[in-house]
Amino acid sequence: MLLPEERLQIKLLMQQEIIPAIGCTEPIAVSLCTAKATETLGGEPEKIDVSLSANIIKNAMGVGIPGTGMNGLPISVALGALRGKSEDGLEVLKDLTRNEVERGKQYIKEKRIHIKLKEDISDKLYIEVLCRRKDDYAKTIIRGSHTSFTHIEKNGKILYEKKAYVDEESKNKTNNLTFRKIYDYAVTSPVEELHFILDAAKMNKKAAQAANHGQFGHNVSKNLQGEKGIHIFGDNLHTKMVASTAGACDVRMAGALIPVMSNSGSGNQGIAATMPVLTYAEQMKSSEEELIRALILSNLMMIYIKQHIGRLSALCGCVVASTGASCGITYLMGGSYAQITFATKNMIANITGMICDGAKPSCALKIASGVSTASLSALMAIENEVVTSQEGIIDDDVDQTIRNLAIIGTEGMVETDKIVLEILTQKQ
Repeated sequence: MLLPEERLQIKLLMQQEIIPAIGCTEPIAVSLCTAKATETLGGEPEKIDVSLSANIIKNAMGVGIPGTGMNGLPISVALGALRGKSEDGLEVLKDLTRNEVERGKQYIKEKRIHIKLKEDISDKLYIEVLCRRKDDYAKTIIRGSHTSFTHIEKNGKILYEKKAYVDEESKNKTNNLTFRKIYDYAVTSPVEELHFILDAAKMNKKAAQAANHGQFGHNVSKNLQGEKGIHIFGDNLHTKMVASTAGACDVRMAGALIPVMSNSGSGNQGIAATMPVLTYAEQMKSSEEELIRALILSNLMMIYIKQHIGRLSALCGCVVASTGASCGITYLMGGSYAQITFATKNMIANITGMICDGAKPSCALKIASGVSTASLSALMAIENEVVTSQEGIIDDDVDQTIRNLAIIGTEGMVETDKIVLEILTQKQ
Protein backbone atom coordinates (compact mmCIF):
# COMPACT_ATOMS: atom_id res chain seq x y z
CA MET A 1 0.00 0.00 0.00
CA LEU A 2 1.39 3.38 -0.97
CA LEU A 3 1.90 6.04 1.67
CA PRO A 4 0.04 9.37 1.26
CA GLU A 5 3.29 11.21 0.48
CA GLU A 6 4.11 8.65 -2.24
CA ARG A 7 0.68 9.14 -3.78
CA LEU A 8 1.18 12.91 -3.75
CA GLN A 9 4.57 12.59 -5.48
CA ILE A 10 3.09 10.40 -8.21
CA LYS A 11 0.14 12.76 -8.72
CA LEU A 12 2.47 15.75 -9.04
CA LEU A 13 4.58 13.80 -11.54
CA MET A 14 1.51 13.00 -13.64
CA GLN A 15 0.29 16.60 -13.56
CA GLN A 16 3.74 17.73 -14.63
CA GLU A 17 3.88 15.31 -17.56
CA ILE A 18 0.24 15.49 -18.72
CA ILE A 19 -0.31 19.01 -20.07
CA PRO A 20 -2.27 20.67 -22.92
CA ALA A 21 -0.52 21.26 -26.24
CA ILE A 22 -1.60 22.74 -29.56
CA GLY A 23 0.29 21.19 -32.47
CA CYS A 24 3.25 18.86 -32.56
CA THR A 25 5.35 19.50 -29.47
CA GLU A 26 8.74 19.71 -31.21
CA PRO A 27 8.06 22.66 -33.56
CA ILE A 28 5.88 24.26 -30.87
CA ALA A 29 8.76 24.01 -28.40
CA VAL A 30 10.88 25.84 -31.00
CA SER A 31 8.18 28.52 -31.17
CA LEU A 32 8.23 28.71 -27.38
CA CYS A 33 12.00 29.10 -27.23
CA THR A 34 11.85 31.81 -29.92
CA ALA A 35 9.08 33.64 -28.07
CA LYS A 36 11.16 33.74 -24.89
CA ALA A 37 14.23 34.98 -26.79
CA THR A 38 12.15 37.71 -28.43
CA GLU A 39 10.70 38.79 -25.09
CA THR A 40 14.20 38.86 -23.60
CA LEU A 41 15.45 40.93 -26.54
CA GLY A 42 12.65 43.43 -26.01
CA GLY A 43 11.60 43.85 -29.64
CA GLU A 44 11.05 42.13 -32.96
CA PRO A 45 14.28 40.39 -34.05
CA GLU A 46 15.95 41.34 -37.30
CA LYS A 47 17.74 37.97 -37.50
CA ILE A 48 17.15 34.63 -35.80
CA ASP A 49 19.65 31.76 -35.62
CA VAL A 50 18.24 28.44 -34.46
CA SER A 51 20.37 25.43 -33.51
CA LEU A 52 18.60 22.11 -32.93
CA SER A 53 19.34 18.53 -31.99
CA ALA A 54 18.79 15.94 -34.70
CA ASN A 55 15.65 14.54 -33.07
CA ILE A 56 13.99 17.95 -32.92
CA ILE A 57 14.69 18.46 -36.62
CA LYS A 58 13.38 14.97 -37.42
CA ASN A 59 10.11 15.55 -35.57
CA ALA A 60 9.52 19.07 -36.88
CA MET A 61 10.13 18.71 -40.61
CA GLY A 62 6.93 17.17 -41.92
CA VAL A 63 4.22 18.12 -39.47
CA GLY A 64 1.50 20.73 -39.90
CA ILE A 65 1.78 23.89 -37.82
CA PRO A 66 -1.58 24.82 -36.25
CA GLY A 67 -3.57 27.52 -37.98
CA THR A 68 -1.07 28.12 -40.78
CA GLY A 69 -1.65 25.53 -43.49
CA MET A 70 2.13 25.15 -43.52
CA ASN A 71 4.62 22.52 -42.38
CA GLY A 72 7.89 22.68 -40.57
CA LEU A 73 10.25 24.90 -38.66
CA PRO A 74 10.52 28.28 -40.44
CA ILE A 75 6.90 29.27 -39.78
CA SER A 76 7.21 27.98 -36.20
CA VAL A 77 10.19 30.25 -35.63
CA ALA A 78 8.61 33.25 -37.35
CA LEU A 79 5.36 33.04 -35.37
CA GLY A 80 7.22 32.47 -32.12
CA ALA A 81 9.01 35.75 -32.73
CA LEU A 82 6.07 37.75 -34.02
CA ARG A 83 3.24 36.78 -31.69
CA GLY A 84 4.22 34.02 -29.29
CA LYS A 85 3.73 34.44 -25.56
CA SER A 86 6.06 32.21 -23.59
CA GLU A 87 3.72 32.08 -20.59
CA ASP A 88 1.35 29.98 -22.71
CA GLY A 89 3.83 27.09 -22.79
CA LEU A 90 2.98 24.47 -25.41
CA GLU A 91 -0.14 26.44 -26.31
CA VAL A 92 2.09 29.30 -27.45
CA LEU A 93 0.36 29.56 -30.85
CA LYS A 94 -3.23 29.53 -29.61
CA ASP A 95 -5.63 32.17 -30.96
CA LEU A 96 -3.50 32.62 -34.08
CA THR A 97 -4.94 35.09 -36.63
CA ARG A 98 -4.73 35.10 -40.44
CA ASN A 99 -2.88 38.42 -40.35
CA GLU A 100 -0.24 36.97 -38.05
CA VAL A 101 0.26 34.00 -40.38
CA GLU A 102 0.75 36.38 -43.33
CA ARG A 103 3.30 38.36 -41.34
CA GLY A 104 5.08 35.10 -40.57
CA LYS A 105 5.22 34.18 -44.26
CA GLN A 106 6.68 37.59 -45.06
CA TYR A 107 9.24 37.16 -42.30
CA ILE A 108 10.38 33.93 -43.95
CA LYS A 109 10.56 35.56 -47.40
CA GLU A 110 12.85 38.21 -45.97
CA LYS A 111 15.31 35.41 -45.08
CA ARG A 112 15.66 36.47 -41.49
CA ILE A 113 15.74 32.89 -40.16
CA HIS A 114 18.68 30.47 -40.24
CA ILE A 115 18.21 26.93 -38.92
CA LYS A 116 21.00 24.40 -38.44
CA LEU A 117 21.89 21.16 -36.69
CA LYS A 118 23.60 21.66 -33.33
CA GLU A 119 26.87 19.76 -33.50
CA ASP A 120 28.71 17.99 -30.69
CA ILE A 121 25.82 17.47 -28.29
CA SER A 122 24.44 14.23 -26.91
CA ASP A 123 21.03 15.67 -26.06
CA LYS A 124 18.04 14.27 -27.91
CA LEU A 125 16.01 17.38 -27.07
CA TYR A 126 17.98 20.61 -27.53
CA ILE A 127 16.74 23.97 -28.84
CA GLU A 128 18.89 27.09 -28.97
CA VAL A 129 17.57 30.39 -30.33
CA LEU A 130 19.67 33.53 -30.88
CA CYS A 131 17.71 36.68 -31.73
CA ARG A 132 19.45 39.85 -32.93
CA ARG A 133 18.20 43.43 -33.22
CA LYS A 134 20.70 46.18 -34.11
CA ASP A 135 23.47 45.87 -31.50
CA ASP A 136 21.44 43.77 -29.07
CA TYR A 137 21.02 40.01 -28.88
CA ALA A 138 19.23 37.48 -26.69
CA LYS A 139 19.81 33.74 -26.44
CA THR A 140 17.56 31.09 -24.93
CA ILE A 141 18.01 27.34 -24.61
CA ILE A 142 15.43 24.61 -23.97
CA ARG A 143 17.01 21.32 -23.02
CA GLY A 144 15.81 17.89 -21.99
CA SER A 145 12.12 18.75 -21.72
CA HIS A 146 9.92 20.65 -24.17
CA THR A 147 9.24 23.52 -21.77
CA SER A 148 12.43 23.47 -19.68
CA PHE A 149 14.51 26.62 -20.17
CA THR A 150 18.06 26.04 -19.03
CA HIS A 151 19.69 29.27 -20.28
CA ILE A 152 18.51 32.86 -20.83
CA GLU A 153 21.03 35.51 -21.84
CA LYS A 154 20.98 39.11 -23.08
CA ASN A 155 23.99 41.00 -24.44
CA GLY A 156 26.42 38.69 -22.67
CA LYS A 157 24.67 38.84 -19.31
CA ILE A 158 23.27 35.51 -18.11
CA LEU A 159 19.80 36.14 -16.70
CA TYR A 160 19.00 32.51 -15.91
CA GLU A 161 21.01 29.29 -15.85
CA LYS A 162 20.05 25.76 -14.90
CA LYS A 163 22.66 23.02 -15.12
CA ALA A 164 20.17 20.19 -15.51
CA TYR A 165 16.58 20.14 -16.63
CA VAL A 166 15.60 17.72 -13.85
CA ASP A 167 16.86 18.42 -10.36
CA GLU A 168 18.29 15.52 -8.41
CA GLU A 169 15.42 15.48 -5.90
CA SER A 170 12.81 15.05 -8.64
CA LYS A 171 14.96 12.52 -10.45
CA ASN A 172 15.31 10.38 -7.35
CA LYS A 173 11.57 10.50 -6.71
CA THR A 174 10.56 9.47 -10.21
CA ASN A 175 13.18 6.77 -10.49
CA ASN A 176 11.52 4.96 -7.59
CA LEU A 177 8.53 4.01 -9.74
CA THR A 178 7.93 0.32 -10.35
CA PHE A 179 5.20 -1.60 -12.14
CA ARG A 180 3.73 -2.63 -8.80
CA LYS A 181 3.65 0.94 -7.48
CA ILE A 182 1.92 2.12 -10.65
CA TYR A 183 -0.73 -0.57 -10.30
CA ASP A 184 -1.24 0.16 -6.59
CA TYR A 185 -1.53 3.90 -7.22
CA ALA A 186 -4.11 3.41 -9.97
CA VAL A 187 -6.16 0.75 -8.20
CA THR A 188 -5.99 1.64 -4.49
CA SER A 189 -5.76 5.46 -4.34
CA PRO A 190 -8.92 7.30 -3.24
CA VAL A 191 -10.71 7.92 -6.52
CA GLU A 192 -11.30 11.59 -5.69
CA GLU A 193 -7.52 12.09 -5.89
CA LEU A 194 -7.50 10.79 -9.48
CA HIS A 195 -10.27 12.84 -11.11
CA PHE A 196 -7.73 15.13 -12.79
CA ILE A 197 -7.15 12.47 -15.47
CA LEU A 198 -10.66 13.01 -16.86
CA ASP A 199 -9.48 16.35 -18.28
CA ALA A 200 -7.15 14.44 -20.60
CA ALA A 201 -9.96 12.16 -21.75
CA LYS A 202 -12.36 15.06 -22.42
CA MET A 203 -9.80 17.12 -24.33
CA ASN A 204 -8.57 14.26 -26.50
CA LYS A 205 -12.12 13.09 -27.21
CA LYS A 206 -12.94 16.54 -28.64
CA ALA A 207 -9.96 16.22 -30.97
CA ALA A 208 -11.13 12.76 -32.05
CA GLN A 209 -14.65 14.03 -32.75
CA ALA A 210 -13.25 16.86 -34.89
CA ALA A 211 -11.95 14.26 -37.36
CA ASN A 212 -15.56 13.66 -38.44
CA HIS A 213 -15.97 17.26 -39.61
CA GLY A 214 -13.29 17.81 -42.22
CA GLN A 215 -10.35 16.38 -44.12
CA PHE A 216 -7.31 15.84 -41.90
CA GLY A 217 -4.03 14.24 -42.86
CA HIS A 218 -4.57 10.81 -44.38
CA ASN A 219 -8.09 10.52 -42.94
CA VAL A 220 -7.26 7.22 -41.24
CA SER A 221 -10.26 7.49 -38.94
CA LYS A 222 -12.69 8.31 -41.76
CA ASN A 223 -11.41 5.48 -43.92
CA LEU A 224 -11.82 2.98 -41.09
CA GLN A 225 -15.40 4.08 -40.55
CA GLY A 226 -16.30 4.41 -44.23
CA GLU A 227 -18.20 1.81 -46.25
CA LYS A 228 -15.11 -0.06 -47.37
CA GLY A 229 -13.49 0.18 -43.94
CA ILE A 230 -16.52 -1.29 -42.21
CA HIS A 231 -16.73 -4.04 -44.84
CA ILE A 232 -13.13 -5.08 -44.09
CA PHE A 233 -12.79 -4.36 -40.36
CA GLY A 234 -16.41 -4.36 -39.19
CA ASP A 235 -18.45 -1.86 -37.19
CA ASN A 236 -17.33 -3.11 -33.80
CA LEU A 237 -15.59 -2.15 -30.58
CA HIS A 238 -12.12 -2.75 -31.98
CA THR A 239 -12.72 -0.52 -35.01
CA LYS A 240 -14.20 2.22 -32.83
CA MET A 241 -11.14 2.15 -30.54
CA VAL A 242 -8.70 2.37 -33.45
CA ALA A 243 -10.74 5.02 -35.29
CA SER A 244 -11.19 7.34 -32.31
CA THR A 245 -7.48 7.26 -31.50
CA ALA A 246 -6.32 7.67 -35.08
CA GLY A 247 -8.86 10.45 -35.57
CA ALA A 248 -7.38 12.63 -32.85
CA CYS A 249 -3.95 12.04 -34.39
CA ASP A 250 -5.26 12.89 -37.89
CA VAL A 251 -6.50 16.24 -36.60
CA ARG A 252 -3.39 17.05 -34.61
CA MET A 253 -0.84 16.12 -37.25
CA ALA A 254 -2.73 18.11 -39.88
CA GLY A 255 -2.10 21.27 -37.86
CA ALA A 256 -5.61 21.98 -36.60
CA LEU A 257 -5.91 24.63 -33.88
CA ILE A 258 -7.33 22.06 -31.48
CA PRO A 259 -5.59 21.33 -28.18
CA VAL A 260 -4.83 17.82 -27.00
CA MET A 261 -3.57 16.59 -23.66
CA SER A 262 0.02 15.48 -24.14
CA ASN A 263 1.97 12.96 -22.08
CA SER A 264 5.74 13.09 -21.58
CA GLY A 265 6.10 15.81 -24.20
CA SER A 266 4.02 14.20 -26.95
CA GLY A 267 0.43 14.84 -27.97
CA ASN A 268 0.24 11.59 -29.92
CA GLN A 269 1.38 9.66 -26.87
CA GLY A 270 -1.24 11.41 -24.77
CA ILE A 271 -3.89 10.52 -27.34
CA ALA A 272 -2.81 6.88 -27.60
CA ALA A 273 -2.75 6.48 -23.82
CA THR A 274 -6.29 7.85 -23.37
CA MET A 275 -8.55 7.31 -26.39
CA PRO A 276 -8.49 3.47 -26.64
CA VAL A 277 -9.20 3.22 -22.92
CA LEU A 278 -11.95 5.86 -23.01
CA THR A 279 -13.62 4.32 -26.06
CA TYR A 280 -13.56 0.83 -24.55
CA ALA A 281 -15.04 2.15 -21.28
CA GLU A 282 -17.79 4.08 -23.07
CA GLN A 283 -18.76 1.19 -25.31
CA MET A 284 -18.76 -1.33 -22.45
CA LYS A 285 -20.54 1.11 -20.11
CA SER A 286 -17.83 0.96 -17.46
CA SER A 287 -18.34 3.07 -14.35
CA GLU A 288 -16.64 6.44 -14.01
CA GLU A 289 -14.40 5.05 -11.29
CA GLU A 290 -13.32 2.15 -13.51
CA LEU A 291 -12.56 4.60 -16.33
CA ILE A 292 -10.54 6.88 -14.06
CA ARG A 293 -8.43 4.04 -12.68
CA ALA A 294 -7.83 2.59 -16.15
CA LEU A 295 -6.76 6.00 -17.52
CA ILE A 296 -4.39 6.53 -14.59
CA LEU A 297 -2.90 3.08 -15.11
CA SER A 298 -2.41 3.69 -18.84
CA ASN A 299 -0.93 7.18 -18.57
CA LEU A 300 1.30 6.47 -15.58
CA MET A 301 2.61 3.29 -17.20
CA MET A 302 3.55 5.39 -20.22
CA ILE A 303 5.38 7.90 -18.04
CA TYR A 304 7.27 5.09 -16.34
CA ILE A 305 8.45 3.54 -19.60
CA LYS A 306 9.40 6.95 -21.01
CA GLN A 307 11.58 7.58 -17.97
CA HIS A 308 13.73 4.68 -19.18
CA ILE A 309 13.65 5.56 -22.89
CA GLY A 310 13.72 9.37 -22.81
CA ARG A 311 11.42 11.92 -24.42
CA LEU A 312 12.81 11.52 -27.94
CA SER A 313 14.30 8.36 -29.38
CA ALA A 314 14.49 6.16 -32.45
CA LEU A 315 11.65 4.08 -31.02
CA CYS A 316 8.15 5.24 -31.98
CA GLY A 317 6.32 6.63 -28.97
CA CYS A 318 3.12 4.82 -29.90
CA VAL A 319 4.81 1.58 -28.79
CA VAL A 320 5.06 3.01 -25.29
CA ALA A 321 1.64 4.69 -25.21
CA SER A 322 -0.10 1.62 -26.61
CA THR A 323 1.53 -0.50 -23.93
CA GLY A 324 -0.03 1.77 -21.33
CA ALA A 325 -3.36 1.56 -23.13
CA SER A 326 -3.20 -2.24 -23.18
CA CYS A 327 -2.78 -2.20 -19.40
CA GLY A 328 -5.78 0.08 -19.04
CA ILE A 329 -7.92 -2.05 -21.34
CA THR A 330 -6.94 -5.23 -19.50
CA TYR A 331 -7.97 -3.60 -16.22
CA LEU A 332 -11.36 -2.67 -17.70
CA MET A 333 -11.78 -6.27 -18.86
CA GLY A 334 -11.47 -7.33 -15.22
CA GLY A 335 -7.81 -8.26 -15.42
CA SER A 336 -5.75 -9.01 -12.34
CA TYR A 337 -2.32 -7.57 -11.58
CA ALA A 338 -0.71 -10.64 -13.13
CA GLN A 339 -2.81 -10.35 -16.28
CA ILE A 340 -1.89 -6.68 -16.64
CA THR A 341 1.78 -7.67 -16.55
CA PHE A 342 0.94 -10.24 -19.23
CA ALA A 343 -0.49 -7.49 -21.45
CA THR A 344 2.71 -5.47 -21.06
CA LYS A 345 4.90 -8.43 -21.99
CA ASN A 346 2.68 -9.27 -24.96
CA MET A 347 3.00 -5.70 -26.22
CA ILE A 348 6.78 -5.56 -25.86
CA ALA A 349 7.10 -8.92 -27.59
CA ASN A 350 5.08 -7.63 -30.55
CA ILE A 351 5.79 -4.10 -31.82
CA THR A 352 9.13 -3.28 -30.22
CA GLY A 353 11.39 -1.91 -32.93
CA MET A 354 8.84 0.30 -34.69
CA ILE A 355 10.94 3.25 -35.82
CA CYS A 356 10.24 6.92 -35.30
CA ASP A 357 10.80 8.65 -38.64
CA GLY A 358 9.53 12.03 -37.53
CA ALA A 359 6.20 13.60 -36.68
CA LYS A 360 3.87 13.72 -39.67
CA PRO A 361 0.29 12.87 -40.77
CA SER A 362 1.11 9.18 -41.24
CA CYS A 363 1.73 8.88 -37.48
CA ALA A 364 -2.00 8.07 -37.39
CA LEU A 365 -1.23 4.80 -39.19
CA LYS A 366 1.30 3.81 -36.53
CA ILE A 367 -1.12 4.76 -33.77
CA ALA A 368 -3.78 2.60 -35.43
CA SER A 369 -1.34 -0.33 -35.42
CA GLY A 370 -0.49 0.35 -31.78
CA VAL A 371 -4.13 0.38 -30.66
CA SER A 372 -4.86 -2.80 -32.57
CA THR A 373 -1.90 -4.51 -30.91
CA ALA A 374 -2.98 -3.16 -27.51
CA SER A 375 -6.39 -4.77 -27.95
CA LEU A 376 -4.90 -8.11 -29.00
CA SER A 377 -2.41 -8.06 -26.12
CA ALA A 378 -5.19 -7.36 -23.61
CA LEU A 379 -7.33 -10.16 -25.04
CA MET A 380 -4.44 -12.62 -24.82
CA ALA A 381 -3.69 -11.51 -21.27
CA ILE A 382 -7.28 -12.03 -20.12
CA GLU A 383 -7.05 -15.55 -21.55
CA ASN A 384 -3.84 -15.96 -19.49
CA GLU A 385 -1.70 -16.17 -22.61
CA VAL A 386 1.66 -14.43 -22.18
CA VAL A 387 4.94 -14.38 -24.06
CA THR A 388 7.42 -16.14 -21.79
CA SER A 389 11.00 -15.38 -20.78
CA GLN A 390 12.10 -18.10 -23.18
CA GLU A 391 11.09 -15.84 -26.06
CA GLY A 392 12.97 -12.80 -27.31
CA ILE A 393 13.58 -9.86 -24.97
CA ILE A 394 10.87 -10.82 -22.45
CA ASP A 395 11.92 -11.43 -18.86
CA ASP A 396 10.02 -13.05 -16.00
CA ASP A 397 10.32 -9.71 -14.19
CA VAL A 398 8.04 -7.18 -15.91
CA ASP A 399 10.21 -4.24 -14.81
CA GLN A 400 13.25 -5.90 -16.40
CA THR A 401 11.21 -6.47 -19.55
CA ILE A 402 10.56 -2.72 -19.70
CA ARG A 403 14.26 -2.04 -19.17
CA ASN A 404 15.03 -4.40 -22.04
CA LEU A 405 12.67 -2.42 -24.26
CA ALA A 406 14.45 0.77 -23.22
CA ILE A 407 17.85 -0.65 -24.10
CA ILE A 408 16.59 -1.43 -27.60
CA GLY A 409 15.28 2.13 -27.98
CA THR A 410 18.16 4.04 -26.42
CA GLU A 411 21.19 1.95 -27.41
CA GLY A 412 20.25 -0.59 -30.03
CA MET A 413 18.54 1.86 -32.40
CA VAL A 414 21.07 4.71 -32.28
CA GLU A 415 22.36 3.95 -35.76
CA THR A 416 18.80 3.63 -37.01
CA ASP A 417 18.10 7.15 -35.80
CA LYS A 418 21.11 8.49 -37.71
CA ILE A 419 20.10 6.75 -40.91
CA VAL A 420 16.51 7.98 -40.63
CA LEU A 421 17.70 11.57 -40.25
CA GLU A 422 20.05 11.20 -43.21
CA ILE A 423 17.21 9.94 -45.38
CA LEU A 424 14.91 12.76 -44.28
CA THR A 425 17.44 15.53 -44.83
CA GLN A 426 18.54 14.20 -48.22
CA LYS A 427 14.96 14.55 -49.44
CA GLN A 428 14.88 18.26 -48.64
